[in-house]
Amino acid sequence: MDPPPDCCAGPKGDNLYHWIATLFGPPGTPYHGGIYFLDITFPSDYPFKPPKVVFTTRIYHCNVDSNGNLSMEMLKDSWSPALTITKLLLAIRSIFTRPDPYNPLVPSIARLYLEDKAKHDELASEWTLRFAK
Repeated sequence: MDPPPDCCAGPKGDNLYHWIATLFGPPGTPYHGGIYFLDITFPSDYPFKPPKVVFTTRIYHCNVDSNGNLSMEMLKDSWSPALTITKLLLAIRSIFTRPDPYNPLVPSIARLYLEDKAKHDELASEWTLRFAK
């Protein structure tokens, strides 16, 4: 009902356990101008267990693998039934501005981010143009 800025989400068809979300790459990042789609699947024991979130748009990011799987503490050990979809979308959107290279799903991207951020951002921008437009 109250989506955060630059995000939206809702059920896919009539299935309340399967949602589609859209995130817009924020200005000032190599993801700016990109439109990223996510698939969100809620377990039957939601909100006591976290949803499974997968990027369906390819993204060059150390916390998202080539299958779109997302690594975030909030979706694992830090999950709380008090977390809302709005808070989840804000947290996912924050990886655009604050990646976690110390807990990567793709170590090579994390290494490049830490060693040569300009090159990392160049590649991330290329992927944004190629896959998220």
